[in-house]
This record gives sequence, structure tokens and C-alpha cells, in this order.
Amino acid sequence: MQSPVRFRRFSRKGYALFAVVGREVLVGTLTVATLSHAKAEGISTTQTAGRDTMQREELRLEEVVVTGSRAPIATGEAARIVSVITRDDIHRAAAQSVNDVLKMATGVDVRQRGGLGIQTDISIGGGTFDQIAVLLNGVNISNPQTGHLSADFPVSLDDILRIEVLQGAASRIYGASAFNGAINIVTSPHAGSQGAGTAAHGTVNIEGGSYGTFGASVRYVANNGKRFANSISAGYRQSDGGTDNSYFRQSRAFYQGSLDFKGRADADIRWQLGLSTKRYGANTFYSAAYPDQYESNARIFASFKGQFTLGRIHFYAEPHWNRSYDHFQLIRNSAKGENFHRTDVLGASLNASADWKAGRTSVGADIKKEIILSTNLGVPMDADDYTAVARHEGTFYDKRCQRTDLSLFIEHNVVLSHVTISAGMVANRNTGYCNSFRFYPGIDIGWHPTGRLMLTASWNTAFRMPTFTDLFYKSPTQQGNIGLKPEKTQSTRIAAKYSHNALTAQIAAFYDHRTDMIDWVMYSADDIYHSANFCLENLGFEVNATLNVQAFCPLLHGVVLQAGYAYISQQRNDDTYIYKSNYAMEYLRHKFTATLSHPIVWPSLTASWSFRWQQRMGSYMVYDNAKPTGTVHPYTPFALLDLKLQWQKPRYELWLTINNLTSYRYYDLGNVRQPGLWLMAGAKLMIKD
Repeated sequence: MQSPVRFRRFSRKGYALFAVVGREVLVGTLTVATLSHAKAEGISTTQTAGRDTMQREELRLEEVVVTGSRAPIATGEAARIVSVITRDDIHRAAAQSVNDVLKMATGVDVRQRGGLGIQTDISIGGGTFDQIAVLLNGVNISNPQTGHLSADFPVSLDDILRIEVLQGAASRIYGASAFNGAINIVTSPHAGSQGAGTAAHGTVNIEGGSYGTFGASVRYVANNGKRFANSISAGYRQSDGGTDNSYFRQSRAFYQGSLDFKGRADADIRWQLGLSTKRYGANTFYSAAYPDQYESNARIFASFKGQFTLGRIHFYAEPHWNRSYDHFQLIRNSAKGENFHRTDVLGASLNASADWKAGRTSVGADIKKEIILSTNLGVPMDADDYTAVARHEGTFYDKRCQRTDLSLFIEHNVVLSHVTISAGMVANRNTGYCNSFRFYPGIDIGWHPTGRLMLTASWNTAFRMPTFTDLFYKSPTQQGNIGLKPEKTQSTRIAAKYSHNALTAQIAAFYDHRTDMIDWVMYSADDIYHSANFCLENLGFEVNATLNVQAFCPLLHGVVLQAGYAYISQQRNDDTYIYKSNYAMEYLRHKFTATLSHPIVWPSLTASWSFRWQQRMGSYMVYDNAKPTGTVHPYTPFALLDLKLQWQKPRYELWLTINNLTSYRYYDLGNVRQPGLWLMAGAKLMIKD
């Protein structure tokens, strides 16, 4: 069996980590995530403050190659801070979905409509769900129809190596959709491996709990000396839901593989294929005037990445395809307000980076074509061009819209002894708006006075094209606007991070000047929602800390305490009177999170407590028997406490989660009342060849 690579110190040379791509790396402390353009999918993370769930030796790593930029830069030289949720964090969390995990990220706003992440809106730093790039292993899977569907992840929690969160404008890294940041879900064929080298093993999970909830999943991993690796997972979950008409049926499957070549020119290829489907009762999800809504979604996703290194020059190419289906009924089993949509995104990315005397330069291009066929969204087609809706005889897509987005990137990084400067620009042209290029520059500066302290300052610009829903959607309660302009922002951020065995702390402050922002608004109490542009000032700060209690008291082995607080204030600059904002002004003014993990009597038994308190600005329309009363009610602050108990042995795990221990019934979005206490129990069996 091949031994994993162990590091004592990096050479400080550019792209040092590329030498170990496809090999297992044991990491003791990972303070900054590796983003999509770094070739580090094979890294396995542990946390010295907590219990090593993969039962491996803990080693300290002084530097890790990262990218908060187009070109990878070592942690000790980075110009931008990237947050990471490790595999151990996910393992300890009282979470049944990726969306549940993100709730505990201080700067992330997760607005849940259905239980267990069945329909969730995710945003960052006071933005909306349409303003972030959602990525799976660096490939953008955001949905151009609507951000409501972007969080349909085909992966299980067992597939995930880490979750990376980049806050602030990031268009010069990820293009148009990274208006307010990016969330990257990183998986690996090696994730969860209990050993290195040639191996085949699997896991079987079963769970059940409140409201008729039941689920099962399997995962199988096959590695061939770390050169050729494959993993496949599949799962199913169903529930009656915690409220009226909120049942769901959900299934998913995910396959990932990698093949590494070693020689004079290192190269590797990686591929992934995902499928997810869900059907659910959408009680008051989009309008409290129609409590008997229904929706079904399906997504298929595929990508292929080839990477090649020759001396100091590094290349990669990545084609990808994403298709999604959406069927919505305003009234279940009724043609009134019924919509069918099929969205395709076909794209490719090309990138090259090189080290030379003046620093590190990266150039690249991303191109994608977005196509929607719909019964509601787009431009009416000729009757001869109608396309039949699959499995719905006599129904046709009679509207269509398509646009091509081209982004050209250039970036240069200067790395000195204690200072890093990263400056770049993206030139974007989108056929859905105009035929000329628009330019969005940015600069990041990082100062590293010591190996433990990192100070950064950045100014970046970004943009976002309206979704097809923003432009075209029409219903009894909503009206789109084909005259919408793309959103634009100028984002300024300063941050500091301190990393030590006993304490990791981070503080950041930001100010965003945003123009042509898109919101759905009502102009009077008896109006419907209209999509419209406006201007906005957004400012705030965030503080996070992780304390390794064991460093102060060795007797408290495995005790980890994490806490974070975020504050945001927004000012809308618009002379037009607005009666009600549906999204943009419903941001979190305050959010406080805290988690405590500790063993209970036996080392195999652990408990993880998660506390979240938040206050949302804005208000929602009060309805009485599905009729609007003409009055609005401000969102009420609420606090939630979750608990996870876990018994872990080498060959099996038993767990129990209790979400919302106080059974508090709260509103996270509009009139969608959330369920009370939700209890789940499950077991995992590890199978080895």
C-alpha cells in the first residue's frame, strides 16, 4: 500500500503543490481553501482541534497553494482570504444537506422554504440568491432561469471534501454570476478513504425521523494507487414535510473520476456526472395567495477537465454541460399558472498561467451559451418550431430565449517577501445585452508581517446578467421586465486573519456601491410584483473565531468552540416609492452563530451543539385565508438550537440529530412557516474489500 505524502515545509516556489496532484496529502491545519483553478482536489483535510474522523496522523502544513485569484498562490503569500468548511466540520454538523451546513457560515444567508434543503435560497453578504456563483469542483452550476434552482446539489455529504466560500465581488475570477461571491463544493474520488493506495470500499447509510422522513444512500470508491480513482454515490429521501402541502420525494446520483499522468510533463484529467430529481408540495412557496402549489425539478450535469503542466507554464481546458427541467403548478393539478421550462448551459473554459521574472501571469477565456425553452419565459416561437414537453402529451414549449456570454481574463501577481499584489480584469460580452465588451477590473493586496497574521485589502468590480425569470416571468402575482439592465457593483473589503494552534480568528469589513440592482417590488398594497432596477449602498462587518480548547486544557481532548457574528446595513437610493421589496431589502441585519463539539464519557460518543440567532430586515404581506389583508409584518428575530449525537466506530456510525430543539415556529421567508422540532436518526456502515 502506497504511503501518503507528508510535508514538513514547502519550497516557496510557484506551484509547489502541483507536484502531488492525485496523491494523498495529510493536512493538519488548512486555513485557506484551494479554489477551482488549483489542482488540489486530492487533499484530505483534518482539524487538530477536533477528532480526526478519518483516523489519520495529524501534520502541520506551513503553506498550501490557493487561489483567491485566477492563478494559484500559496497561503503564506495570498492576497485574499477564502473561508473553508472542512470535512470534519461537515461530519460534526447537525445537518442533512449542503444547505443545512451553510446555515452555520456567518456570512452566508440561507432562506429555507422546505425542510431538509428541498428548496433553498442561498446568498452572501446582503445580496440575493441570484448574485453568487455556485460551483461544483470549480464548474459553475448556477441556473440562468432562476437562482431558486441553483442549490440543487447532486452530491451527498459523504462525497464532499470541503466547501469554500469566497465573499465579495469576484467577476474577474469566475465571470458574471460571481457578483457577490462564490460557493465552491469540492468533492474527490478519494474523499472518505480509510487508507491510501489500491483500495475499494463503500458506505451504506439509512435514516428516518419526524414527519414520515425516510432516506437511504450508498457510496462506492475504487482507487488504483491514486493514479486512477473513481467514486459513485446515489441516494433517495422522502418526507411528508413539517407543514401542510410540503411533502417531497428526492433522488440523486453522482459519479466522479480522475486519471493522473506523471513524466516530463505532468498532466491529469478529471470528470464528473451528476443527476438530481425532486417533487414537492410548494405550500405558499412563491405566493401565499395560492397555498396548493406544486413543483418538480430535474438536473443533469457533466464536465471534463484536462490539466497539463510543462515547466513553468500550466494549462487547463474544461468543457461542461448542465440541463435542468422545471415544472411548476400554481394550483396543483390545474393548468392555471402552470409552467414548463427546460434550460441548457453549454460552456468551456481555457486558462494558462506562467511564472517569470516580473511575477505570475494568468490569461483565460470562458464561454457559455444559455438556452431556455419554456411555456412562459422567452420570445414566442413560430408554431413550426414548437417543442414537445417530455411526458406531457399535448403540451409544447412555445417560447425560447438564448444568449452567449464570453469573458476574457487577464491577471498578474507580484509576490514579494511579505507583500502580494494581485491585479486583473475581465472583459465581458453578452449577446443578450449588447454587442460590445465591458471591462471590470480589480486589485487585491495582502500583507503577511508574520507567518500567523494576514492582512488584506481589495477593490473589485462585478456584474450580473438578469435571469430569464427577471426578464420574462408573468403570473397572476408577478411581472418580469425585458428592459432590465445588468447589475453592477464596486466592492471594497479589508480583512485580517490570525492563525495559531489554539486560536484562529478573522475579521472583515466591506462597502459595496451597487447600481442597476434587480429586485421584485410592489408599488402599492394592491399591486403585483414587478422586476425593476435600483441603486444600493451596502456595508457591514464580520467576525469569526475557532478555539481549540484542548490547547489550553489537555484533559479536554476533542473540544472545539466556534463563534461568528455578522452585521449588515443597506440604503436604497431610489426616488420611486416602494411599498414592498420581495428580495433585495430582506437581508440579515444581524447573524450570530456558535458551535460546540465535545466527547461524552466515552471517546466514541460525541455531541455537537449548533446555535443560530438572526434578525432579518424587511417585511412580508399578511394573508388571511389566502387573501391579502393589505398590511405588512416585519420579520421577527429568532434563535434556533440544534444537537447531534454521534457514536463512531471504525466499521460503523450511529447518529441522532434534533433540529430546532425548542420547537420554535418561525418565518424565514414570506408566509412560509417553518416546522418545529425535527428529529432524525441514522446509521452508516463502512464496507471494505
